[in-house]
Amino acid sequence: MFKRIMFFVYGGLSYLIFLGTFLYAIGFIGNFGVPRTLDGALSGSLPVAFAIDAGLLTLFAIQHSVMARKWFKDWWTRIVPKPIERSTYVLFSSFALLLLFWQWRPLGGVAWSIEDPVGRFVLYGLFAFGWGLVLVSTFLINHFDLFGLRQVWLYLQGRPYTTLTFGTPGPYRLVRHPLYAGWLFAFWMTPTMTLAHLLFSIATTAYILVAIQLEERDLVREHGDSYQAYRRSVPMLIPFKRGQRDSKSVESISARAQ
Repeated sequence: MFKRIMFFVYGGLSYLIFLGTFLYAIGFIGNFGVPRTLDGALSGSLPVAFAIDAGLLTLFAIQHSVMARKWFKDWWTRIVPKPIERSTYVLFSSFALLLLFWQWRPLGGVAWSIEDPVGRFVLYGLFAFGWGLVLVSTFLINHFDLFGLRQVWLYLQGRPYTTLTFGTPGPYRLVRHPLYAGWLFAFWMTPTMTLAHLLFSIATTAYILVAIQLEERDLVREHGDSYQAYRRSVPMLIPFKRGQRDSKSVESISARAQ
């Protein structure tokens, strides 16, 4: 029983660290309310600052993608017990982001700036919409499983972990990856695009496009024909990109998967 309690405490602490990191990220990217932000004046050498920022982004991308792959999980769970594997992934992701926040180097310079008050208001509104979409999307696909709390809770109760069924709730009927779409809004919707912000946005967008391919390969392996049919019926990130969708077809896919 002690082991179960310790795993649950570990999962809870990992989640709290993630939550703090998530809230800090809003201020970091939006440039408000936190001591270190994405933008600012260049201090020192531009090539050195650029190299450091690129290295931090690369480190996060590698950690976030490699630790999510099945082959890594199969090896990793020989070391880390399965009930806390997801919590450990969440914890390492938080550490990678915290390192980025701590060591990030502003690059100075401005790629574009919108001074019109209405335009600034709209962009800040879309920035907030992006963060809201990210959060809502996690709850629609089971927020607590995604961040490891469901796993440690089931283990605390002595119940086996069960894989979640595939479904298409809410915005998942419009695009396959509303969570990633939310990140894109959060990263790009700014009235003042500095060079550092532009680097961050381009790098994270490239990472998202690669991550989607890796994630969908895993989803096809896990859910088979149901996900293949879903992928053919629903666009990846832009709603209605493929013209008028057949909503009954999407409902049928979701029903079959469940």
